[in-house]
Amino acid sequence: ENLYFVQTGVGVDQHGERNKYGFATKAAIRAVRNAIEFNSIPGVIQHIPGGRKEMLIHVKLGVPIPSSTDHNNNINTFFPYGKLLPIEIVLGGLNFQSGRIVEELGDDDDVAICCVACVSIGY
Repeated sequence: ENLYFVQTGVGVDQHGERNKYGFATKAAIRAVRNAIEFNSIPGVIQHIPGGRKEMLIHVKLGVPIPSSTDHNNNINTFFPYGKLLPIEIVLGGLNFQSGRIVEELGDDDDVAICCVACVSIGY
């Protein structure tokens, strides 16, 4: 793979029904969005053979419990073009006590989850 762009992001989930969506899913989605939301790559596309359609996108996620993320149905929506490679999930991120339980937001405990993402493109 010829690498053209690498960006990182962080996402945190402090509240909610984590068992319904996957323990770290919301934090992982926020991390990917954070990694790409303020970037523009107009000059890169012209150097990729086949343009946007052939651009390879690799996402690597660091999550506190790697098997706890239902990522495939959610993360691919952030990339309107290109070919999303299989998402790589590794042990990382952080769990911590937020110090508050808000039952109205679906909290069962005061655990907050922090995930990190690395998004790279190339061909």
